[in-house]
Amino acid sequence: MTPRTIVITGASDGIGAAAARTLAKAGERVVVVGRSAEKTRALAKELDADYFVCDFADLAQVRTLAAQLKDNYPRIDVLANNAGGIMGKHLRTVDGNESTFQINHLAPFLLTTLLMDTLTASNAKVINTSSGANSFGKLDLFDLNAEHTYSTNRAYGTAKLANILFTSELHRRFGEQGITPAAFHPGVVRTNFAAESTSPWRHAYKTLLNRFMLTPDQGADTLLWLINGTAGTDWISGAYYYKRALAKANAQAYDAELARGLWDASEELVKATA
Repeated sequence: MTPRTIVITGASDGIGAAAARTLAKAGERVVVVGRSAEKTRALAKELDADYFVCDFADLAQVRTLAAQLKDNYPRIDVLANNAGGIMGKHLRTVDGNESTFQINHLAPFLLTTLLMDTLTASNAKVINTSSGANSFGKLDLFDLNAEHTYSTNRAYGTAKLANILFTSELHRRFGEQGITPAAFHPGVVRTNFAAESTSPWRHAYKTLLNRFMLTPDQGADTLLWLINGTAGTDWISGAYYYKRALAKANAQAYDAELARGLWDASEELVKATA
């Protein structure tokens, strides 16, 4: 069989790197994308894979990445939007957006929509890494940059809720054109997650609690299951998963009007930076 072209963002560490290693070993053509040039280059060399460096805190870099991917890969079978993280205090990106919201939602939204022609022509899967933290998110279309109410945990939870809403709306808008999206919660994984943030969560990843977390390989299991499975047979397009099973999300995740509104608002926010 011809190897699939699988693009994984946030691939220089954690579950992204674990998934990339497994897929490359299986003979797939893996394209790794990461923020750290050093770590991303090292993984690409290990896997003999192509790589690109991109900081999702800068949407100009996301646009450049999309152009590079389109130029180099006429077919993309899987786009795994895995990059993200928790930031800590309220910060604005160079684009003027709250950093947690941009890095976790707006950047992958922009990357996906810029690649849409290639993805639809490829009947691609789009897999979005969400989190169980979506349960304490609260999406307000009139305060997407959390100017009025902000907390570290809520900002992260809201961004992960946005991943699920994006997934369902992606299915509604492009499912008939061949796109099969899914979102998933990897579990609490022993990675460098939050390590560079000011979030209190960063301490848990450096203490004894670390011993009770999943390994990156364990956290990558559902991601690999979605990538290797078949939508409509193994999993439902547009849905949210945990441990290879449908998972219950925040009540807002099932609000179709909110999903439409988020898509439209996201288009406006990324358009402003064009």
